[in-house]
Amino acid sequence: MPRPTLSKRAAELLAVLARTYPDAHCELDFTNPLELLMATILSAQCTDVRVNQVTRRLFVRCRTAADYASIPQEELEALVQPTGFFRAKARHLKQCASTLLELHAGEVPRSLEALTKLPGVGRKTANVVLGDAFGTPEGVVVDTHVQRLSRRLGLSKHSTPEKIELDLMRLVPREHWARLSHWLIWHGRRRCDARKPDCAHCELAALCPSAGEGASGIGRKATVKRSAPATRQRQTQAKTG
Repeated sequence: MPRPTLSKRAAELLAVLARTYPDAHCELDFTNPLELLMATILSAQCTDVRVNQVTRRLFVRCRTAADYASIPQEELEALVQPTGFFRAKARHLKQCASTLLELHAGEVPRSLEALTKLPGVGRKTANVVLGDAFGTPEGVVVDTHVQRLSRRLGLSKHSTPEKIELDLMRLVPREHWARLSHWLIWHGRRRCDARKPDCAHCELAALCPSAGEGASGIGRKATVKRSAPATRQRQTQAKTG
């Protein structure tokens, strides 16, 4: 039996994902575009669960762009500290809010170009906001789960988010771009773990070229071993910094 073409297999994967995760959605809690924008900035190198814990308090204190721009830096840092890299994130939130006030009357813009000009906002964050707050995605959100699964499922041979996104945009109809990210993220969290993918129970196993032995090494970031002197130097800097 001939192997299905990539486009046909992609369509079959979408159908299975849609049946498996009919309720897949963004797992960041938000009620408006500004909240989603700020939550997504905080989500860098942090779990959605932790971000949601932080934003429960943050969104009470800061309801508008003006609130973020005027809140003292120290107070904002204390609020977002549990998300990690809190000084940089607090700075990005304030700078982003100030730019919203200056250029967009405090409202979140609805274009990729305008969003990516905001401090602390890259293409991934912009696509999250466009897809989930406005329902008008201009691309596919490629986080670590999407990056890993795209390679494991044979949807892309590339390793960089930018090139993976282009491959997915070519394979998947535009109306599925936002949901595709959620489907893959949910599957990555619930079934296709980075270290130990559950291939034995995977709903996509019949369509996955990586199913079975060795799948755990496909799509994972390479581990870079640091030299001992470099490690000692960092430890010394940490003690004296």
